[in-house]
Amino acid sequence: MRILLTGATNQLGHAALPLLANEGAEVIALSRDARSAPAARIEWVQGALPDAMPGLPTLDAIVSFGPLDGLAEWLSARVDAPASIVVATSSMSAVTKRDSGVPEDRAVAERLLRGEAALQRECERLGMRWTLLRPTMIYGVGLDRNLTPVARRALRSRVFPMPPGRGLRQPVHAQDVAQAALSAVRNEAASSRIIELGGGERLRVDEMFRRVRASLERSTFPLVVPSVVLPLTSHLLPRLRGALSRLDQDLVADNAVAIEVLGVQPRPFRPTMATWQVQS
Repeated sequence: MRILLTGATNQLGHAALPLLANEGAEVIALSRDARSAPAARIEWVQGALPDAMPGLPTLDAIVSFGPLDGLAEWLSARVDAPASIVVATSSMSAVTKRDSGVPEDRAVAERLLRGEAALQRECERLGMRWTLLRPTMIYGVGLDRNLTPVARRALRSRVFPMPPGRGLRQPVHAQDVAQAALSAVRNEAASSRIIELGGGERLRVDEMFRRVRASLERSTFPLVVPSVVLPLTSHLLPRLRGALSRLDQDLVADNAVAIEVLGVQPRPFRPTMATWQVQS
């Protein structure tokens, strides 16, 4: 198959490229910056959605790990389908942040839901088969913005903040999300479906951070953060307000459809030091 891969330089694209190469797909990988091909059958093209796209050959499928609204806007300007299949990633934040007390979180959910609806609408207009994946917190190739920064700061400072939290988390490895996307391309039963995808294990927030700390190659001092200081922390660090407000909230997915339809079995959360390093 000839596949256009958008979001090719983010963590999901990083995980998907070797999987696609191993399956013999011909990949056109989109990047804002000029790049050289790291492997056979992968062609890097310079461009960006929605209005800086290069000329493209005939495609079999589009796998999009970038913003949904950009992809939908690009499709809205077309009169013919650029491919027969679109598989794109949204996020479980579309539902878990919808009723948040933090305005920024609600805005994220609203943008995701609008993007999902717009993409479905354009795919149906063009007669394209579509699948949307809603992963939970993604980790695994050292490029995430959630757990990897925590691990790296702790390695530098030798102090590991341990926030309280009774909420459940379900971290999902980037390779498992990439594999699910490729399975959706091949599987017609995934058509016209929004599929949730979490990791193979649900664990409490405090246990998740304990495992991150245990994975580090250097010893760190566990700095327990009392619940009473969280409001002050939210005031002093507004960018953390949403995350701190969700410490006791369950942020999980139902993997039943992903397992049954896509045949994926996401791995449990067992990080190692390599988890926090960019994988080549």
